[in-house]
Amino acid sequence: MRVLHTSDWHVGRTFHGRDLLADQEAVLGGLADLVADERVDVVVVSGDLYDRAVPSGEAVSACTRVLKAIHAAGAQLVVTPGNHDSAPRLGAFGEFTAAGGLHLRTRVAELHRPVLLDDEHGPVALYGIPYLEPEPARQALGTPDAKGHAGVLTEAMRRVRADLAERPAGTRSVVLAHAFVTGGQTSASERTIAVGGVEHVPCSVFDGVDYVALGHLHGPQRLADHLRYSGSPLAYSFSEARQHKSVWLVELDAGGLAGVERRELPVPRRLGTLAGTLDELLTDPVHERCADWFLSIELTDPVRPTDALRRLQERFPHAVHLEWRPEGGFAGGSMRYAQAALGRSDEELACCFVADCRGEEPNERERKLLAEALIAAAAMEPGAERPDREAA
Repeated sequence: MRVLHTSDWHVGRTFHGRDLLADQEAVLGGLADLVADERVDVVVVSGDLYDRAVPSGEAVSACTRVLKAIHAAGAQLVVTPGNHDSAPRLGAFGEFTAAGGLHLRTRVAELHRPVLLDDEHGPVALYGIPYLEPEPARQALGTPDAKGHAGVLTEAMRRVRADLAERPAGTRSVVLAHAFVTGGQTSASERTIAVGGVEHVPCSVFDGVDYVALGHLHGPQRLADHLRYSGSPLAYSFSEARQHKSVWLVELDAGGLAGVERRELPVPRRLGTLAGTLDELLTDPVHERCADWFLSIELTDPVRPTDALRRLQERFPHAVHLEWRPEGGFAGGSMRYAQAALGRSDEELACCFVADCRGEEPNERERKLLAEALIAAAAMEPGAERPDREAA
């Protein structure tokens, strides 16, 4: 049997405010071609199918088209919810969708009941463990003494192994789980799951099965031959710029895990970081290759330029993040607020604030405007005399 391990689709996610839905549908829709070319029997999604518990109508429609294309290409699908999904919403029609080849494993109490598929070597049991938030999972599993993520996942895997032991000899096993397993490398786009205790789970928790398809971490990585993260299909933060987004093609034979191969995914838009003065970035021809990338830009001008992002977007329309870091650092160092404010008037503090933000002192006109604003603010304080609006 050939299993395509995917996870963390996050359908509906944006990138620094930019809509990614068309890019997501293009990349995920391409999985259907991979299914056909590689004769994949089942595609698994190990959590975070959507980016939100209540996805938009557009996100649901795009995801439905992708799932339909994958099934039409010849694969069954097994999906579990992650910490971004709503398990009850995702699994609402699970009993009906299974008949059409979409198996939604969303109920904690039923995590030991696998999806059973057959090949020429016999049955393969695919166990979907939904994301287990420790406190509600303890109650649902009837194990009030379980501690943190490791505790509830240990109980979940105990139930999986107990069920597997009752299956016919030679039954192969695949587990889908959404967790932070010790040894995994994080990215900036992952939401922490450190709720109810330490979030890390030891690799040993997942012993006793042929393959574990992990989700949650967005970089593809191997913790052991049988224990891997597929990562997200697209980059969702600049920390992922150097990752090669991919999926794992898992081969099961009569003896269990026969091999795992990586299949890289297309990159709809590259990510990059540029640094320099505004004039350099706007004129240097070496940056032309980045014109269509998502860009994070660091400005090094000694004085903060006015309207910098808009001007940069004229050359780099997908510049989405901007920081000002003048060469030599900010004036004033790391002085604490109490020290910086000591002995200074409100007007002096306002002028210092402008200077810190912009990199140069306010001019006379700006000082006058600040003084007028402070006088007006003082007049609005409780007990202060307020101007007669009708007379004004």
